[in-house]
Amino acid sequence: MGIVTAIYTRAAKGKGDGGGGFVIENQAAKAKYLSKSLVALWAKAVARTPKGDVGPIDFDPVTNSLDPDVTSFKVVAEKQEADKATVAVTIESHQRETRAKAADKTIRYDFVHEAGQWKIDDIKGAVDGSPWSVRALRQSAPCSSLH
Repeated sequence: MGIVTAIYTRAAKGKGDGGGGFVIENQAAKAKYLSKSLVALWAKAVARTPKGDVGPIDFDPVTNSLDPDVTSFKVVAEKQEADKATVAVTIESHQRETRAKAADKTIRYDFVHEAGQWKIDDIKGAVDGSPWSVRALRQSAPCSSLH
């Protein structure tokens, strides 16, 4: 999908340390990239987060890291239906040993088709082989964290 390729092309620019925070940096970005239900879920989670706390997502889900480092990426459409799709992105970094398990290199995007556009409905990955999901983290307690 073009949107995922565009996200990773931007994340891999320069030294590849810019990350994908631009996808979730503000309301306009969330509205551009995320599904309405994920934006609403995000808003509820932010409302539950005590003032001054980071919240449930304290890492860059696009690069599955605290310190983005993307040198290259490969995008594969895994599943596509009329109104939903799953796209997998495998990323490589300068420091290949930083990802303990092979599963940690792959980030999956669940998309929904709404209002004539494809929107991200969930982002999924793994840390040390243990799976995570942006949607699940947004639904969990405000202080959940992966890293």
